[in-house]
Amino acid sequence: MSDGAIRHVVVVGGGTAGWMAAAMLSSRLPRERTRVTLVESAEIGTVGVGEATIPPILDLNRLLGIDEDELIRRTHGTYKLGIEFRDWGAIGQRYFHPFGSYGADIGGVAFHHHWLRLREGELADYSLPTVAAEAGRFAHPAQDPRDVRSKLAYALHFDASLYAAFLGERAIADGTERVEGRIVAVERDGASGDVTRLRLADGRAIDGDLFLDCSGFRGLLIEEALGTGYEDWSRWLPMDRAIAVPTERIAPPVPFTRSTAGAAGWRWRIPLQHRTGNGHVYCSRFLDDDTAERQLLDALDAPALAAPRRLRFTTGRRRRAWNHNVVALGLASGFIEPLESTSIHLVQQGVQTLMSLFPRGAIEPAEVAQYNRLMQRDYEQVRDFVILHYKQTARDDTPFWRMAAAMAVPDTLAERMALFAANGRIVPEPGELFTPTSWAAVMLGQGLSPRGYDGQADLYPEETMGAQLRRMADLVRRGAAALPTHADYLAQPQRASG
Repeated sequence: MSDGAIRHVVVVGGGTAGWMAAAMLSSRLPRERTRVTLVESAEIGTVGVGEATIPPILDLNRLLGIDEDELIRRTHGTYKLGIEFRDWGAIGQRYFHPFGSYGADIGGVAFHHHWLRLREGELADYSLPTVAAEAGRFAHPAQDPRDVRSKLAYALHFDASLYAAFLGERAIADGTERVEGRIVAVERDGASGDVTRLRLADGRAIDGDLFLDCSGFRGLLIEEALGTGYEDWSRWLPMDRAIAVPTERIAPPVPFTRSTAGAAGWRWRIPLQHRTGNGHVYCSRFLDDDTAERQLLDALDAPALAAPRRLRFTTGRRRRAWNHNVVALGLASGFIEPLESTSIHLVQQGVQTLMSLFPRGAIEPAEVAQYNRLMQRDYEQVRDFVILHYKQTARDDTPFWRMAAAMAVPDTLAERMALFAANGRIVPEPGELFTPTSWAAVMLGQGLSPRGYDGQADLYPEETMGAQLRRMADLVRRGAAALPTHADYLAQPQRASG
């Protein structure tokens, strides 16, 4: 290959990360110029417990031309309006992190400042996704901005293994070649250090120009072959264990994920059409594996469908997501615990960022550096948002929570918290995943109450603004009540608006 162009991309590993990458590459790259091969082995399992997503997954599905009705049917999916948090700020307290927005901005001032000024009702009263989720109702957002339903935003719950298989079908139909085999050796060029060839257990060799490492925590290429290094974030996010178990579905699925904090971690509950996903994420310094499993099983509300699966991890990220001619995606790139359902999104972000910088000819160092800067930014922004849930708490009932509340946090997060604590200000960074709604929901929900608010809110008479807020809350209540139940909506094919 004299011109150094990327003519063959090799994806190492299947699962959600591998097949998402293959589906994107095979649909967006000209077949006559670049071919895509995915190598996976039936001998090596995948983690396969990432069942909850966030709204950007809809953009990927649309980009790939996926029909949402078919996806919901094929993956036993349900809709997700946000996440309910229980016992995080304090035992007995709960709040909801909604997708969408609170109320409507007035006079160029963010809605939550008007609410902070008047404290008219609860902030959740002004969130259609929150009120609809609590009522077990759902519909796709309306396109008319005058319709309160336009304030809805949503994501999906689905069976991750079925989603990977669904993406695999599309990738293969678009030209991806699947190779079954276990990789036993990775060969590198002696001069450049680039990966050149994979050796399989049966003796076959697979040459490539660009390799995507989707091999999971192991990092077969990015770490074992290239020794890229790992930035450990466990001083801020000490969770290092998870246990997952599916249960029977005993009630209609609700349109939200639930997270319940425990003595040294938290439990998830994710409703699908055919079952419910459950798990326990915890810190082994404060809780042993057997006790953690017993706590999870004792908290189940339905019979288990399989034996619990135990996972080990270290929160953090590779020092470089793109090293030489290897790009790491998914767990091979890094891992931030699943508290805010960001694992699949970070795969998506990695793939889409790669496509935006995909080499036209030879790999350019400037484009590699830009990719690494962008992915570092994305991981660190998610990291800070997840740390917030532990740091901002009034819980002191266990050694774990006392440690979490007292820990020093990254300067980037400390500055955000101080800015909000003063006058409720939220200044999003360019390209940031989490919106001001998300930051306000978690900070207020966990007890960070600002001392003041944006002074521009005082330009409007209290009586006038109070009446306007009450009208908004009434509109949200009536809008939620008019929606069909989540179960009824799932029972009929529904076309996503727009």
